[in-house]
Amino acid sequence: MRTTPPTIDLAAEAGDVEAIRQIIADAETAYNTNDAELLTAPFAGNATVVNAMGMILSGREAIVENTTAGLAGFLRDQYASYDVLDVRFVSPGVALAYKGAREARADGTPLGEEHVMIVLYVLVKQDGHWWTVARQNTLVPSPV
Repeated sequence: MRTTPPTIDLAAEAGDVEAIRQIIADAETAYNTNDAELLTAPFAGNATVVNAMGMILSGREAIVENTTAGLAGFLRDQYASYDVLDVRFVSPGVALAYKGAREARADGTPLGEEHVMIVLYVLVKQDGHWWTVARQNTLVPSPV
């Protein structure tokens, strides 16, 4: 017997969407100011990140180390503009958030209309605080 799959999107508690939006706003600020501490602050100790190069980073220590090196090195003079595309609550205290990233000038002005990367965050609320437990960066192919 075939059943229709349910649509799962639970209501958020007051302030949850804003808290998640703030994590993404802080990520933009951190990226544009090379602040690895701010960028990695919301990651749980056992978080996993797949970066834009497809590298899997497991554990907060590896994420901090890689982020610090990237922001001090090849990303130092790179800037981005982030848009929250969707925040979806899939279980009490569990959210998926999608952001679009565009290249930007140092003043934050986007260099194009199209996102060059889409990022999925998996967030868990524990003790009243939202933590990123996973993040997946996916580059958007350039149109042919």
